[in-house]
Amino acid sequence: MKIFKITNDIVPALLVDSRFRICRHILLFIIISVITLNFVWYIPKEYTTHFSVFQGWIIYMLVFACAIYANLYIFVPYLLLKNRFLLYLLSLIFMVFLTLFCILFVQQYFFKIDNLVETENQVLSIDILNISSAIVAFALLFMGTTAFYLLKNWIIYNKHIDELESATLDSELKILKSQINPHFLFNMLNNANIMVDEDPDTASEILTKLEDMLRYQIDDSSKDKVSLSVDIQFLTRFLDLEKTRRDYFDYTISEEGDIGAIEVPPLLFIPFVENAVKHNSDSDNASYVHLHFNVDHNYLYFICENSKPKKPEERAVGGLGLINIRRRLDLLYAKNYTLEINITDTTYTVNLQLNLL
Repeated sequence: MKIFKITNDIVPALLVDSRFRICRHILLFIIISVITLNFVWYIPKEYTTHFSVFQGWIIYMLVFACAIYANLYIFVPYLLLKNRFLLYLLSLIFMVFLTLFCILFVQQYFFKIDNLVETENQVLSIDILNISSAIVAFALLFMGTTAFYLLKNWIIYNKHIDELESATLDSELKILKSQINPHFLFNMLNNANIMVDEDPDTASEILTKLEDMLRYQIDDSSKDKVSLSVDIQFLTRFLDLEKTRRDYFDYTISEEGDIGAIEVPPLLFIPFVENAVKHNSDSDNASYVHLHFNVDHNYLYFICENSKPKKPEERAVGGLGLINIRRRLDLLYAKNYTLEINITDTTYTVNLQLNLL
């Protein structure tokens, strides 16, 4: 997996990263040089000099390079990508004829092909062979460089799309967090305010616990991931505060598996717990919230069960809090989670399964 990831990182970088720009140009020149060298390599040495071969090769190479770079920096971006297909085709045809003229000129001026063979048919055969080879080489280079340019643009475009989507997701996650946090803080401050007149000591205890929770929100909730055990401590303080405020309320938190080794997005479970507390407030009868965390291999199972008041109460299963948490789960885990809500006459249960891979 690591090798595959490294390959996925290196290949796009070699194609688009400005650090490798010179390397890409050098590689292209090497390819052009090898292809054009083939046009002069076959000429018998007795009919040429090293200088004439070198001159012919340089001319071939320069003409091919000019044609290829014209395609890369003019024809493709300003004609092909602008949907000017006819003009692009005419430009390619012009470059083909220019290249063929160059080949014939070099053969006649530097190598004097007419003097190398005895009949006109042999001259024609050599010309046809060279022209055919040039057309094939020209086509391969043009198709290759055009494909490279299109692939490069595609990679850059997808990179921009990924960056835009990432920025959008980050922004949306921050908005969802900001929608959860003020609601939670308002509830806690309201609890403390109720207890100030009735029991100042209890109110002081509430404010102390609230201070710890605020510190968690300020220091840790801005992180991408926090320890699951730390997040459970946060839920414990929250339920402690609720138990302090209510006479007939109880809660349990059970853990199973290696909880300390798991990291989760901060404040992921508080909307479920807050929702459970909010909708089981029966002042005349006992109410409860039971939380269970289970880590099994690469999965985290979370169960939040709460009692329902005997007096029927409207419960917005699709309320703002749960809509937000569903959206947040979609952004964080995509399809790697399942969320089920089961309602009976006496209980309300949330089952959340997260794939941690």
